[in-house]
Amino acid sequence: MTEPASFSTDTSGTPFRRVLIGTDFSAAADHALAVARLRFPDALRRLVHVTDARVTAAPDLMGGVTPAALDPALLHTLEEEGSQRLRILAAPDEEAELLVGDPVTGVLDAAEHWGADLIVVGTHSKGALEHFFLGSSAEKLVARSPVPVLTVRLPGGTR
Repeated sequence: MTEPASFSTDTSGTPFRRVLIGTDFSAAADHALAVARLRFPDALRRLVHVTDARVTAAPDLMGGVTPAALDPALLHTLEEEGSQRLRILAAPDEEAELLVGDPVTGVLDAAEHWGADLIVVGTHSKGALEHFFLGSSAEKLVARSPVPVLTVRLPGGTR
């Protein structure tokens, strides 16, 4: 049996001071937040949710999306719901930020503007076909982030 790694510092031994946690309000994201709170209790923590502006797009046969007419009322409703959920989720000692756009780009931009030295996100188990066409937001974050990204799998999840 392997022991869980301790990630309270970066590779130079410097403690992580500014930890950004991306959330989509899923069980995996909630677990990642719990891990971040446990592993980095002394760090400043900022929860970020990005309302996906692509909700008005439909998947196409080539693995991309075809934009549909943006429905401002739908986007407003999603923003309001995200804002309420973020307020409930954030602890009193945590900051929270709600953005609109592409979730991967939004988290990366928020991390850069805030000066995060670590990003924490949950991972979702996807079927092979869904992963092939859509990829993984966590994988995209890891590939594009200039700061370390800690991906946290929900216990009992499949690969």
